Amino acid sequence: MLQTTAAVICGEKDVRLRTFDLPQISDDELLVKNISNSICLSTYKAALLGSKHKRVPENIDEVPVMTGHEYAGVIVEVGANLRDKYKSGEPFVLQPAMGLPTGYSPGYSYETFGGNATYSIIPKVAIDLGCVLPYKSTYYANASLAEPMSCIIGAFHASYHTTPYVYEHEMGIKEGGSLALLACAGPMGIGAIDYAINGPVKPSRIVVTDIDETRLARAESLIPVSKAKENGIELFYVNTAKVENPVEHLKALNEGKGFDDVMVYAAVSQVLEQADDLLGNDGCLNFFAGPTDKQFKVPFNFYNVHYEATHIVGTSGGSTGDMIESIELSESGKINPSFMVTHVGGLEAAPHTILNQLDIPGGKKLIYPHINLPLTPIDEFHTLADVDPFFVELDAILKANNYVWNEQAEKALLEFYDVSLTI
Repeated sequence: MLQTTAAVICGEKDVRLRTFDLPQISDDELLVKNISNSICLSTYKAALLGSKHKRVPENIDEVPVMTGHEYAGVIVEVGANLRDKYKSGEPFVLQPAMGLPTGYSPGYSYETFGGNATYSIIPKVAIDLGCVLPYKSTYYANASLAEPMSCIIGAFHASYHTTPYVYEHEMGIKEGGSLALLACAGPMGIGAIDYAINGPVKPSRIVVTDIDETRLARAESLIPVSKAKENGIELFYVNTAKVENPVEHLKALNEGKGFDDVMVYAAVSQVLEQADDLLGNDGCLNFFAGPTDKQFKVPFNFYNVHYEATHIVGTSGGSTGDMIESIELSESGKINPSFMVTHVGGLEAAPHTILNQLDIPGGKKLIYPHINLPLTPIDEFHTLADVDPFFVELDAILKANNYVWNEQAEKALLEFYDVSLTI
């Protein structure tokens, strides 16, 4: 029997490490070695509520569930009925949105199926639903980030436009149109800017807003105006806290007109009202941010709905197709999901990180289950020089890459901890 160590939910606000023997896999299951897992805010919500969460079983005090659903790794053992489709040693990415009537999902509902673990078992139900995706790259961080990136991509696909008296929606943002990305300098926002500039459907003009100057400066350093210009796109970064009339200012950047597409990355009433005011004819408002208040309501201009064909859409999550698109774009180097990563740690850091996500600043937190490392901001590895001189070398790698997590850094870290990428 193979032992695994996992960060598991045992009850409300109770996440701890558990080491136990995995059972022998069935003929329809896969045993996998987890290499990387990025931590999602949804895991915090599950840990907070325990069995009160709709995806978490009642008996977690007796049978704790593995956390983590944004993960990738290597297939170790293949069940007898699956050997024509999967091979041991192959890298994989998990697509966690199974869509089961029970709501059960990896990272919420299963004792042996989750990403914050050294090893896990992928069950038949996930395999039958096509949740195990092949991965051709050797860079696992971007594989873990394919799931959050798929949520961004799904939102772009869900936006739509119309033609008068043609009763079909034209799906997606408007090609060659104008796009406003509001409250969009956070980690998911940076992913959205990256996709808007480098994805398959390109607007001609993008305006990115936020009220945090530090976040805006970081976003612009990662995705400069010059990069957008190379793709034929005008890009503007605007701190709306410094503008007397944000709507007028943003429209002025768009030749005095409203925008074809407006996406909102914060569940803030003021931002949504601003988004409504920014819509042009046939403008689509995409509400990406997920509110926690079930009674969250904001005024909306229904005069413009009737006479200007403005409309609204919201999405949560991404499809398998969205995730495959993310993987293909990152494998080809067109997008870089690692822009979203701000912290890296080992499995021992996972419980505290999950439970304290709201108090830890920055973007995505990346866990490598086979290493022993406290959660560390990627621009602070030099502070671990007393632990080992290696961390000075790691800092140099990151500094040379504008402190963006990257394949060279991942490879160096895994080699330092003697983590094999084979079985």
